[in-house]
Amino acid sequence: MEDATVLTMRGICKSFPGVNALRDVDFILRRGEIHALMGENGAGKSTLIKVLTGVYAKDAGTISLAGISRPLTIKSPQDAQNLGISTVYQEITLCPNLSVAENMFIGRLKSPFVHWRQMTEKTGRILGDLGIPAKPNQQLANCSLAIQQMVAIARAVDMECKVLILDEPTSSLDENEVRKLFALMRDLKSRGVGIIFVTHFLEQVYEICDRITVLRNGELIGEYLLKDLPKVALIEKMMGKELQELSKIHRRAQDMSTSTPVVEAEKLGSVSGITPFDFRNFAGEVSGFTGLLGSGRSECVRAIFGADRVTSGSVKVKGRAAKINRPIDAMKLGMAYLPEDRKGDGVIADLSVRDNIILALQVMKGFFKPFSRKQASDFADKYIKLLNIKTPSRDAPVDFLSGGNQQKVILARWLLTHPDYLILDEPTRGIDVGTKMEIQKLVLRLASEGMGITFISSELEEMLRTCSRLVVMRDRRVVGEISGNEMTQENIMRTIAEG
Repeated sequence: MEDATVLTMRGICKSFPGVNALRDVDFILRRGEIHALMGENGAGKSTLIKVLTGVYAKDAGTISLAGISRPLTIKSPQDAQNLGISTVYQEITLCPNLSVAENMFIGRLKSPFVHWRQMTEKTGRILGDLGIPAKPNQQLANCSLAIQQMVAIARAVDMECKVLILDEPTSSLDENEVRKLFALMRDLKSRGVGIIFVTHFLEQVYEICDRITVLRNGELIGEYLLKDLPKVALIEKMMGKELQELSKIHRRAQDMSTSTPVVEAEKLGSVSGITPFDFRNFAGEVSGFTGLLGSGRSECVRAIFGADRVTSGSVKVKGRAAKINRPIDAMKLGMAYLPEDRKGDGVIADLSVRDNIILALQVMKGFFKPFSRKQASDFADKYIKLLNIKTPSRDAPVDFLSGGNQQKVILARWLLTHPDYLILDEPTRGIDVGTKMEIQKLVLRLASEGMGITFISSELEEMLRTCSRLVVMRDRRVVGEISGNEMTQENIMRTIAEG
């Protein structure tokens, strides 16, 4: 590989109110290399890419491109495009109602007249040159997601990109589609294009990349040749844990061998692409799904709860076969789910604290049988007191509350339904330490009272404090299960890396 630098970023800093998103970060990309940008949620990957592509203005630092003598000021994504920096995102940003050829040239034609024949012929040459199995006149919507990604890449390459950023391009692709995309990436690499590859799939990093840059909490941890960074070491650097220094706090697993699971899944698969998995949770147990971000933790519980359409397998509730097609089916069977996305799937910002708390129970009762105002107020007052929700009043819009108190409102909503099985997906993300400890203690208390709970957190220490058994995931498949004295951070990370 020619070791000529195409992109250099030095001392990049970016702050938002109350947050230092990037602190003195360096990044170097060479011609003809595939360079993984790695880090957990909040590490700064997206911010660095947005600075590079002109979405955000940097606060400090320099950006240089090969062939341009002066440091660059990139003011917009169009500026970046004109400089030869192109981005292909996880979500396709092309127009599915147009043809492949139209998508290749949309926004690029300088003449008011469209030369359809020339456009079609050139598109055909580009597709053939890159080995993309699509036809110029084919409607983009009729192409697979992988082909749509490839068309987006072909568009970038035809615009003479020097730097190609692929942001989670494989998250919605199956194995065959990933292979096709990787073949195209290797072809572009051989042509001298520098590729920045952002992904949460460790196996893909070690299959396709040459170098890895790791960020953590907005800071550069280091740049490494792939051969010099084993998977376990990569996980340590992403999580900020040295194996020999890890604490061994854990709860002993209870003996559930003679109990009937509250919830049991067998060979369960869903539209999210997780590999079919088995799972069980018992009354009084706090089980957990652990793994790196993107490993499939949330997808598993969404399949159990009916939030994602199930494609295979079965679910039993208290030993009886259950048909769960929608969340309401799960709710009526005594299940509750606090989702990862508090803003998108949790609170209803325009509703009051009271109305947010009673929402799930009202759905189960039916909107044509509304609770009286006194009933709703009594419910709200009980859980505001129980969970110590800090709010001006039960009638205050929930959007006025802090993130931690919003999380408590969602938890109150589900506790009001008196579930037998409670799923908590990242219940303490983005909230203060005091509230976090309150929620952890509540989880343990609810389990001691007989509730079955599944807990998901990106923080391993939190998982070890609350869970008695952990299902370990990597790349959307279960790779192990740990309980009892085996529940240490070292074993979790080794299982993620080697399982």
